[in-house]
Formats: sequence, C-alpha cells, structure tokens
Amino acid sequence: MDSVIIGIIVTVIFFITFIGIFFWAWSDRRKKDFESAANLPFEEDVMPKNNAYPRH
Repeated sequence: MDSVIIGIIVTVIFFITFIGIFFWAWSDRRKKDFESAANLPFEEDVMPKNNAYPRH
C-alpha cells in the first residue's frame, strides 16, 4: 500500500473515533455524570475530624 492510502485510512479512523467520542459525551446517559463533575469545584472540602494533619 502507498503511504497516501495509509494516511487516508488513519485519518478516517481518527475521524470516526472523534465522532464516536463526541456522541458519547453528549448522550443523555452521560449528562448526569458530567453535571456532577462540573459542580465538583463548587463543593466544600470536608476536613478530617481526627486531626490527621499534625501541627508543628
């Protein structure tokens, strides 16, 4: 096979992979998970109650 044909095949494979990931990411099944992940920076951190970090 010619290197041009191999380049075309690789490009088509990457394009199909990109389209698959795009539809997977925007599917309704993933919406709840992504909304939860998007709100992670706004959640408050929980500090350990047992003084796990000693003071010096």
